Amino acid sequence: MPKMKTKSGAKKRFKLTGTGKIKVQQAGKRHGMIKRTAKFVRNARGTTVLAEQDAKIVKQYMPYG
Repeated sequence: MPKMKTKSGAKKRFKLTGTGKIKVQQAGKRHGMIKRTAKFVRNARGTTVLAEQDAKIVKQYMPYG
């Protein structure tokens, strides 16, 4: 049986935690900061844990994660 391939985009964007959850950068901070509130920008710092429904899809892209 050949090895399964990991999606290149997924390995650049997601990390697995020790408990198997998916860590991801906060979305919505690439451009257009003037129209965003200060609270939004502040809360969008750092990383967050992906929702379980989305994490199930991402785990298929990273079989050896």
